[in-house]
Amino acid sequence: MQLKGRQTELLAPARNCDIGIAAIDCGADAVYIAGPAFGARQAAGNDIRDIAALCRYAHRYGARIFITLNTILYDGETDRARRLMHEIEDAGADAVIVQDLALVTIAAEEGIRIPLHASTQCAIRTPEDAVFYERLGFSRLVLERQLSLEQIRQIRRAVSCELEFFVHGALCVCYSGQCYLSELIAGRSANRGACIQACRSRYDLIDSSGKLLVKDRPLLSLKDLNLKDRLADLADAGITSFKIEGRLKNISYVKNVVRAYSIELDRLADGKKYCRASFGTVTGGFSPDVDKTFNRGYTDLFIDGKKEKWNSPDAAKSMGEEVGTVSYLSKEKNFLKVSPAKGKEGLNFRNGDGFAFVAGTEVIGFRGDLCDGLQIKCKRIPELYIGAKLYRNLDSAFEKELDKCSPSREIRVGLTVSVKGKFTVTVSAESEDGRKSSITADVGHTEAENRERMLSLIDGQLSRRSGHYLFSVQAIRSDNSEACGSENPGNNPLPLISAATLNDLRRQLAEKLGSMPCISRPLMNRSGNIAEYLREAALRDNTADARTSHAPATYKDNISNNISRDLYLRLGTETEGMAYEMEHPAGAELMRTRYCIRHELGICPKQKPGTKAAPLMLMNNGRRLAINFDCRACEMTVSQA
Repeated sequence: MQLKGRQTELLAPARNCDIGIAAIDCGADAVYIAGPAFGARQAAGNDIRDIAALCRYAHRYGARIFITLNTILYDGETDRARRLMHEIEDAGADAVIVQDLALVTIAAEEGIRIPLHASTQCAIRTPEDAVFYERLGFSRLVLERQLSLEQIRQIRRAVSCELEFFVHGALCVCYSGQCYLSELIAGRSANRGACIQACRSRYDLIDSSGKLLVKDRPLLSLKDLNLKDRLADLADAGITSFKIEGRLKNISYVKNVVRAYSIELDRLADGKKYCRASFGTVTGGFSPDVDKTFNRGYTDLFIDGKKEKWNSPDAAKSMGEEVGTVSYLSKEKNFLKVSPAKGKEGLNFRNGDGFAFVAGTEVIGFRGDLCDGLQIKCKRIPELYIGAKLYRNLDSAFEKELDKCSPSREIRVGLTVSVKGKFTVTVSAESEDGRKSSITADVGHTEAENRERMLSLIDGQLSRRSGHYLFSVQAIRSDNSEACGSENPGNNPLPLISAATLNDLRRQLAEKLGSMPCISRPLMNRSGNIAEYLREAALRDNTADARTSHAPATYKDNISNNISRDLYLRLGTETEGMAYEMEHPAGAELMRTRYCIRHELGICPKQKPGTKAAPLMLMNNGRRLAINFDCRACEMTVSQA
């Protein structure tokens, strides 16, 4: 029963096992989650036993579990990482997402057989980058977010491994893996999972003459990514896996976003050109709405190869959905009426809803204590004013629906019922992933007096759910007669079978199918290529186009241990410096990004011919950051002033 077509995988984040299970129930084909250590979110570690339990649950549907082991490693940590790789494999995980190339050597030395995926922290944004990682033996590359469809197509033409791309969630302003601002300011490395999110802070912007251009704004904070309507474009460009950001997000966020994107992927997966990477039909539950969950406003970033307004100008935190403007405000400023925004007609607020508005440079939040339609009674809010644009960042009714109305996910199973003689019934089952089973039973010695009623009972009792299986009778045959049913009832007699007997047959089939592993769709695995690649000394002369022998490694390659440094040397690459975290080289770029403050402010030379892209300065609590513009590459850099 397996459908054909190229796989499309919805990859969901999970802070813990419970969120991972919820993501799978809502339609995720795969989940990425941290193990006990070395995940790029320090606050999201999980015990190996929990990982094993999540793997068992996911594999019921042919879904996958990927473990994030994607921080850089210091020399004193490589032995623990070596042990952890074995524990991850033994737990049943399907792949490991890595940044530090020491793990390539470790995987080869230890005979690790599960696939390696190159993390987005590897900053893969050119065909040359992609070729380098593919030749190392990576089965999948997680591409940089700030790419266009055409750039993705170029990478797709250069490599044959799987490609993964973020489609939803928070955006780093910097190219992933090459942000050192948090390390500089607080000694907390983003590459070690301890980012302080300095890009979400508020800054003053000053030009080269000392003139204040912008005061107290989150000038480096980007809106959140939303490519829900661009999945077909990405699939056609060569993306296999569509990734949702959010390993620190709560369960309601994950459920809502996963369900929304799963519905979109179902529309794309027609079983001919594309199919889903896992199995199971998701039914019931809540109606998703990504506008009602955490977001800083949405952008599709650089997907079309052009720059729009990417900055979240009002706040670096979630504003929620725009609902209207304040049209009436009581003298005490504790009662207001709202004029709904366009498209929000028929809106109703409910007690406990959360709201936000901007007053000057501040975002003010408040709760609606008593709500009636578009009227809100609340505590006194001195900053509130008539005309304020109002956002709802907590829809209490929607949150209750998310909590109480979870969907169900079942594997579809087709049944054929065959009656031999008068009293022997065989029920044959085939699941959507291709497992087959059957059960035969003697069902008594009485012939059914009403054939139509018996046919209806067989169909009704067997076409039900048992466990995570959804059974459906496809045909009922008596001896060698034609299929029986309302359109072709046949003439052969049927035995009288009780509802209890039919239910028992269905439950036994569910148990038999459950004892057989789901026939998962294949996941690319090139792990066997790693050791072979490292043995090929001749490769050193063939990688001029693959970022090795002619391109010395710098602090941006994040080399933080002797194993990864030795790997670069074996590949013919000299190292000009170790990771920024180890040396803090003077004058180093702290960020490089396609985002441009000048473009956001309308003072880019391309917007205003004759304008010079002179350096600017960011200031925050006395700290000064230099902003420079590489207009040839159309990129902006941040460094210490």
